[in-house]
Amino acid sequence: MPLSVETLQKIPQFDGVPDQQLQWLIDKSSCTSYVKGEYIFTKGDPIDSLFIILKGHIEIKLEQNGNYKLVTKMTDHHIGGLLPFSRASVAIGFGEVVKKSDVLILEEKYFREMVAHHYELTESFVHKMTSRVREFTKSNVQAEKMMALGKLSAGLAHELNNPASAILRSAKLLKAHLANVPEKFKRLASLRASEEEIDVINTIVFDHIKTRNHKQLKLSERSIKEDELEFWLEEHGVEDAFELTETLLDFQVDKDDLQKMYDSSGPGNFSSAIEWVENVLTTEKIVDEIKEASDRISNLVNSIKTYTHMDQSPEKVATDIHKGLSSTLTMLNHKLKKKNIELKTEFAENLPEPKILVSEINQVWTNLIDNAIDALEPSGVLTIKTSEENNTIKTEIIDNGKGISEENIDRIFDPFFTTKPIGAGTGMGLEVVQRIVQQHQGTIEVVSKPGHTVFTVCLPI
Repeated sequence: MPLSVETLQKIPQFDGVPDQQLQWLIDKSSCTSYVKGEYIFTKGDPIDSLFIILKGHIEIKLEQNGNYKLVTKMTDHHIGGLLPFSRASVAIGFGEVVKKSDVLILEEKYFREMVAHHYELTESFVHKMTSRVREFTKSNVQAEKMMALGKLSAGLAHELNNPASAILRSAKLLKAHLANVPEKFKRLASLRASEEEIDVINTIVFDHIKTRNHKQLKLSERSIKEDELEFWLEEHGVEDAFELTETLLDFQVDKDDLQKMYDSSGPGNFSSAIEWVENVLTTEKIVDEIKEASDRISNLVNSIKTYTHMDQSPEKVATDIHKGLSSTLTMLNHKLKKKNIELKTEFAENLPEPKILVSEINQVWTNLIDNAIDALEPSGVLTIKTSEENNTIKTEIIDNGKGISEENIDRIFDPFFTTKPIGAGTGMGLEVVQRIVQQHQGTIEVVSKPGHTVFTVCLPI
């Protein structure tokens, strides 16, 4: 296509650039036309030229594990490629032409002359470079945050679903159970028992409620005890004894307790009395289940508040590092359970409290622990240690997974570098981690070999 100074003046970035400098750009550049389906560059090509899309449409894509992800679209007047003072050296993606494109290309060998003699032109390209870096980083950091939010949301939905379902199930069971109370109360009211006899039964029942041990018996041991209780109850005239034994055993009611209640109530009243006892214990058990599930939801909500540091000012505050680690583990508990990962925590006692931005440091823990879980095989081991060392709080996140390969370990903190498939991460996680730690004047290091990977974060006290 015909190229003139007037053509370049239509490009917004060249507003204020003198005509003679634009003419220099035209004189030193070449103009190439690309047709649909061609590539102006491919992965691994050297970045050694500046290009301007005069007219057309080109898409930049990244390849990850055999799939392609669209990064950005370049249309009329887009400036790309190598820019003055840029440190880019090799293309990490592909520039595919989706519509016939005319491209102006300036080779790197002319940059020194441009910088020395054409200030305004150089300035326009430098402004473009800084804007490009800022926008690219911002969009990818946002994508990484959304990815992390999605993972946490899915985990929380899973974690909240279990106690919420338990509450609903227990509430329905309690409603059905209470529907039978009037009939049982009639039989209880017909009993002729003294206050002393009632006190004996009440004392046994409510002592067992207060001292209830939630420790589970082995299946074989529990089966034997249930058979013993059922046999004893049947021998003492109780019909459908098998319906009572499970609840009685849950509260550790044994044959001695039953004998005391039998002696107190007498043979004629015992069946109604033990039925009332089982009714009270069942109600208590269901209420306990609802309380435990409600506490679980409350703890999850508190963990979310701790994790996000809600209702707090975004300032560095002295904080117990263990709170953030614990709340992060709560957030990621579903992933630990899904892969049956053994978690070991070795938290040092009485650690000093470093001044940190709580929500940002929690993001560090999330990325590091989440990556460790992904690296572990099912039934692997995740270890988290804390200690005080050289006036810093040292946190080690250790996994016995496959490790990081030698060719990748020096690149893991590079922006956009990832070994994960598309949709599993943008490659900004560890770069963000490093930036946050450095923002706190801390350090992060990694050593890795098959079966032993350690990320070490040191935060100054």
